[in-house]
Amino acid sequence: MFARLIIFFSVLVSASSITLAEESAPGSLYGGLGDTGDSRALTIMAARYEHAEGVPKDYPYALALYCAAAKLGDADAQYAMGWMYANGRGVERNDATAAQLFQVAAEQGHELARRMIGNMSTEDISALPACLSSEMINLDEKKDLVFLPKYPKGRISQLVEKWAPKYSVDANLALAVISVESGFNEQALSPKNAQGLMQLTPDTAQRFSVKNAFDAEDNIKGGLSYLRWLLALFRGNVSLVAAAYNAGERAVEKYHGVPPYLETMDYVQKINRLYQKSTHPFQRNIVDASSIVMRPTRSSKP
Repeated sequence: MFARLIIFFSVLVSASSITLAEESAPGSLYGGLGDTGDSRALTIMAARYEHAEGVPKDYPYALALYCAAAKLGDADAQYAMGWMYANGRGVERNDATAAQLFQVAAEQGHELARRMIGNMSTEDISALPACLSSEMINLDEKKDLVFLPKYPKGRISQLVEKWAPKYSVDANLALAVISVESGFNEQALSPKNAQGLMQLTPDTAQRFSVKNAFDAEDNIKGGLSYLRWLLALFRGNVSLVAAAYNAGERAVEKYHGVPPYLETMDYVQKINRLYQKSTHPFQRNIVDASSIVMRPTRSSKP
């Protein structure tokens, strides 16, 4: 049964052959979401409706978005659907359906799905949710899909806007990192001694010539330097950059991708929800590409 399910999703993925376009604006997510084949954008948007991140909480619509992405073979969407069925979130609780969805996601290497299967019985296999077997998913009831993160206006945002272009880093990526790392708290201090807006450890601060990590401008410049270096190392792969920013580049290279740490996986998802782009221009002359990068993405002129 599970083998047939994997084949089913593989065929869908092969037929779609779609990846998230780097230059897509958030506003382009609407206009026939089901027709774009953009599984990543669908999954990101679904998470916002599930968790009320900048939009009203709407479980049924979140489930419809997840299902559209799951049909395209998105493992995160398959896992999220399984979680909703396992917890009765917007649907009647169905552990068998949840287990089946977790199994499908796990077969694609989804670490959290693997862990969930270990705690569930997969003997009672039910049919996939009806939406996955339907010919078309109607998403036209919603017209307000544009999601723009709302960051605090003021000195910090102005500093980011000032310095980000000088480091060839998108200000929106830097603001996403600041939002997740410190919540715009200049004096933030973590249990691991990460300091300031962009939560620089003493080693990272020294590495990028930051004299005072609690000074907003100095911290931002150091964080931008680190992001620029990571973008070059991982050839613009935003997920790998976010994972490395959280867990360190060595951990990313050790696991040949996002490390299976719950904190890091959650961190990467948060950055992706805010930034909305899977790739970012990078400067080749900063550092040689990591050995785990299979092929380079678009680079900017050095």
